[in-house]
Amino acid sequence: MSPDLRQLRYFVAVAEESSYTRAAERLLVSQQSLSQQIALLERMLGAKLFDRDTRGTSLTAIGALFLPEARAVLDRADEAVNVVARAVRGEVGSLRLAFLATTTNHLLPPIVRTVRRRLPGIRLTTEWTTIADLVEGVLKGRYDVAFTRPPLVAGLETRTLISEPVCAVLPEDHPLAGRSELTLGELAGERWVLTPRSSWQPWHDAFDRSFRTAGFTPDVVQRDANVQGLLGLVAAGVGITRLARSARDLRRTGVVFVPLAGEFVPTEMVWSSGNTSPALHGLLDVVTELAASTDLTESG
Repeated sequence: MSPDLRQLRYFVAVAEESSYTRAAERLLVSQQSLSQQIALLERMLGAKLFDRDTRGTSLTAIGALFLPEARAVLDRADEAVNVVARAVRGEVGSLRLAFLATTTNHLLPPIVRTVRRRLPGIRLTTEWTTIADLVEGVLKGRYDVAFTRPPLVAGLETRTLISEPVCAVLPEDHPLAGRSELTLGELAGERWVLTPRSSWQPWHDAFDRSFRTAGFTPDVVQRDANVQGLLGLVAAGVGITRLARSARDLRRTGVVFVPLAGEFVPTEMVWSSGNTSPALHGLLDVVTELAASTDLTESG
């Protein structure tokens, strides 16, 4: 049989107070109960821990050896309780974050910096990926939180962090490159470069609706799954495309971003409704506060 934590606390109190009476007062227990537990501890260990005489109570040689060990056990127990309490508050744990490739550049740095500063006990791993892998990863528990753009699918919890203009991306020598704003209908006669339909059908369904509303079907001359590839095609004069304004940070030369009138796209924080991790909800709160106080489209 091993001593329990109560017996160790009683022993340490008596050792520090050099008095059963003062130790009992400190612990808010009766002196009789305290004496009984110390006697039980001594029988369990097979050693005398205290000498008591008219001058008071003092540790025996064995008691002096046992004191730092007892303190270490109590400190470790307190530390374990503190870890659990912090975990319940969402202050410790590990989380896996996924970023849509087009959001990584401007979202990952400020989010990771802020979470590490505010919640240093949470270990973060990050990955950037495609929309299809991102959604599947959240639904299957491979990622705890993802940062992406709608439309998505059922089964996900979402929270909008930012909304930014959608822009027509034109070669810098395009006749409309100097405009401060365009309508989608003004681009009806252009050649387009877009992502493959297989990349994420919900996006392309939304694109189709917006093109129909503008009165035309785009002449798509080439497709590329990579946004930087699309920007390169635009710079080369192959065609034009449409992207969120923050994508301009991915290429500074050869292209011009012109806002499309009335078109905006949100960026959402996404997680599974079945994920009950306290660490997750701590991160959600921190990132929400960050988005309310910082322009995340500019802060990366």
